[in-house]
Amino acid sequence: MSQDGASQFQEVIRQELELSVKKELEKILVTAPSHEFEHTKKDLDGFRKLFHRFLQEKGPSVDWGKIQRPPEDSIQPYDKIKARGLPDNISSVLNKLVVVKLNGGLGTSMGCKGPKSLIGVRNENTFLDLTVQQIEHLNKTYNTDVPLVLMNSFNTDEDTKKILQKYSHCRVKIYTFNQSRYPRINKESLLPVAKDVSYSGENTEAWYPPGHGDIYSSFYNSGLLDIFIGEGKEYIFVSNIDNLGATVDLYILNHLMNPPNGKPCEFVMEVTNKTRADVKGGTLTQYEGKLRLVEIAQVPKAHVDEFKSVSKFKIFNTNNLWISLAAVKRLQEKNAIDMEIIVNPKTLDGGLNVIQLETAVGAAIKSFENSLGINVPRSRFLPVKTTSDLLLVMSNLYSLNAGSLTMSEKREFPTVPLVKLGSSFTKVQDYLRRFESIPDMLELDHLTVSGDVTFGKNVSLKGTVIIIANHGDRIDIPPGAVLENKIVSGNLRILDH
Repeated sequence: MSQDGASQFQEVIRQELELSVKKELEKILVTAPSHEFEHTKKDLDGFRKLFHRFLQEKGPSVDWGKIQRPPEDSIQPYDKIKARGLPDNISSVLNKLVVVKLNGGLGTSMGCKGPKSLIGVRNENTFLDLTVQQIEHLNKTYNTDVPLVLMNSFNTDEDTKKILQKYSHCRVKIYTFNQSRYPRINKESLLPVAKDVSYSGENTEAWYPPGHGDIYSSFYNSGLLDIFIGEGKEYIFVSNIDNLGATVDLYILNHLMNPPNGKPCEFVMEVTNKTRADVKGGTLTQYEGKLRLVEIAQVPKAHVDEFKSVSKFKIFNTNNLWISLAAVKRLQEKNAIDMEIIVNPKTLDGGLNVIQLETAVGAAIKSFENSLGINVPRSRFLPVKTTSDLLLVMSNLYSLNAGSLTMSEKREFPTVPLVKLGSSFTKVQDYLRRFESIPDMLELDHLTVSGDVTFGKNVSLKGTVIIIANHGDRIDIPPGAVLENKIVSGNLRILDH
């Protein structure tokens, strides 16, 4: 078959597939109750657009030959932004800000049910508690009205709304909106798995929230975008709710509101220097004359090692983003926000292979004018993805003040220890059971724990500590123990007598 013939044949197949998906989505839509009809229609229309692009595009790979280092002035050092100082009218600058937290994730990877933001991380405070405390502190200090907006998913919405009542006396207005709900598709047939709009019973796994790139359309559709523009708000600060370093930074905000060259910047991405632990993080590059976020999934296989190189790509995206509300409205109305599609394969409980189509919020940077990267200190990237991360933020490495964590001045070097807790610690409740109190970690460089290990009260860990209990053995680190540059293995139990 000639090349023309082959591409015509592929085009026919593509059109047939789109038609089949359209019919399936129409069948699903008619099952929506009347009060949910419009909302469901918007979701399914959004999915159809994404699916159309998925069929048109030739895979996510970037043309590696076109990738260039960003121009010097397109990624500014934070110190330079900070050196500009703060204006006298910081309150009026703050009053133009809205804080948005991405709150769609569940705590399943840490063995918890419900929204991840409701896991206790420090002194009984949850991620959400700390966020509210931070913004309330800002509003009280500067006599401002910075609102908090939570982007929930259908997985987290109900539980989050129940808990919001406890903040009714706080000096923070809290709003929520939901990201879209898209149907997962069968990997073989590429047709939706869902048969109706419900997500209970056998339909539980048929739906998914399509990644945080969905924020632009969902925020716009919710009506909140127009409300905030009407109130004179100009920028949103978007970050993951599990990044405890993502606090409102007044210097970055001032840089946006008072641009040094008079040219407004529509999009700022906070980036930070890579360490060996961050080699998979997305990086900022220059691509076809624009700043562009390149994720590891888009890198051709032959270049993955080069992408991971700390010497060539020195920075990665923290997902702390400052975005102009007016620009979001303009681009959304022109349907001009361009984000690469991430194809995420999953296997359902029954063994069915599906794919879900997602987008990432930072990928839209190339659609905005005069975008900028700011290379921020590592302290602005403090995500809690695992109980190993949780151990760090619960320890005396950090002090807590008005919802913000800061590295203890008693720590002699600014880097965080590398902590690897084994599978016995994966679930939060198991992890908590294994520590009578959180060890002193001020002088720790590296901790590896594997197997059935427990820690008594007031343990101190220094230097490099490796504790390995072999299968069938158990190690109890006794109360008051000081472990400095130690390897502990075998079986150790100190019995009370």
